[in-house]
Amino acid sequence: MIFLSDFLNAEVVDLKQHRIGRVRDLIVLMSDPFPRVTGVVLKGNRRLRAIDWTVVRSWDNKELSLKLDESALQPHTRADSELWLSRQVLDKQIVDMDGRRVVRVNDLQLSQVEGTMLLVGVDIGGRGLMRRIGLEGMGRRASAALGLDWPQKLISWEAVDPVKSDVSSVKLRIAHTKLARLHPADIADIVHELGPEDRSAVFAALDDEKAADTLEEIDEPQMQASILERLDVDRASDILEAMAPDEAADLLADMPQERARQLLGKMEEDEAEDVEELLAYRQDTAGGLMTTAYVGVLHKLTAAQAIDRLRELEPDAESIFYCYVIDEEEHLLGVLSLRDLIVAKPETQIRDFMITKVVSVPLDAGPREVAEVISKYNLLAVPVVDQHNRIQGIVTVDDVMERVMPARVAGRRRRLF
Repeated sequence: MIFLSDFLNAEVVDLKQHRIGRVRDLIVLMSDPFPRVTGVVLKGNRRLRAIDWTVVRSWDNKELSLKLDESALQPHTRADSELWLSRQVLDKQIVDMDGRRVVRVNDLQLSQVEGTMLLVGVDIGGRGLMRRIGLEGMGRRASAALGLDWPQKLISWEAVDPVKSDVSSVKLRIAHTKLARLHPADIADIVHELGPEDRSAVFAALDDEKAADTLEEIDEPQMQASILERLDVDRASDILEAMAPDEAADLLADMPQERARQLLGKMEEDEAEDVEELLAYRQDTAGGLMTTAYVGVLHKLTAAQAIDRLRELEPDAESIFYCYVIDEEEHLLGVLSLRDLIVAKPETQIRDFMITKVVSVPLDAGPREVAEVISKYNLLAVPVVDQHNRIQGIVTVDDVMERVMPARVAGRRRRLF
């Protein structure tokens, strides 16, 4: 196998065997499926210069031989889609999709194919580090003496895609495709291990819905706010619109007021009103915990009409826990069992089979009071009503548990829902 470390610091000699410097870096032209080595960066006489790879005749034992005399060498013409491997890729971070974790680039694998040198893989293992400091042979012998296997840990470059040429890390190209297919909780774990620039790159690769779900899975408010602040206003507002209103309100509450107002101003009017309504309540009350994304149907509907209404609303998994029956002024009259709704005759009025004794909590109820009600009645969500018994929203079990449980336990509980 050929690695970048085999070239770094190698002595460079011209056609007359005159020493003209040492290899500082290799330059590759980004192309599919594998980047092609196009240049060599030399360090000599306290200056750097780049020459074309085509003038390289051979390399062996940390020596690079050229086809021309030093006087005949021409500078390499750099293209926009080129990378310096040591400076821009080596020691940077990538996402290991199999392990769903962030790992470090310890070395880069090269391969000569029909006279062309290609970048084909990334070494993320300990052997890469030992190779770079010249101790791979010693490590291999020690492993053999102990009867241990010391495998190479390589990832194909087909899976690697630089974020930018001027940032401190790289990510896998599958971050644009396969990464987006991961569960938001797994993406959130990966985001936790990345720097601010790379978090922005990951979110740029996600659609609004997946970005919103991932943001909700991040349990550090400051990190959530930082991610949104790095996105442009239009993109950030689109993600907020895709979030549950209560999650969006919590996030905006942790942001500078000017930025929060700016984002609210860019959101669709209906979504912005829901969020603004929640921001008016203290966070340590049922009003501050609730989401306005609940399912309510009018009491005068039939079973068939209620089902049609559900199809029209297309509620998400969180808000479909229960279907609340209300009148024209949103007074809470009852709650429907989805099972009863499905098996009821289509023409049956829903008020004839709804549950009229509905457990609810007031807007100013504290988190522990809400948690006790949910626990006592074994609920997945509880409606929040004002002093006139008008429903204002619902508090789901995962949201209230986050407030009353230790952070680590609450995070695990949230993942279950």
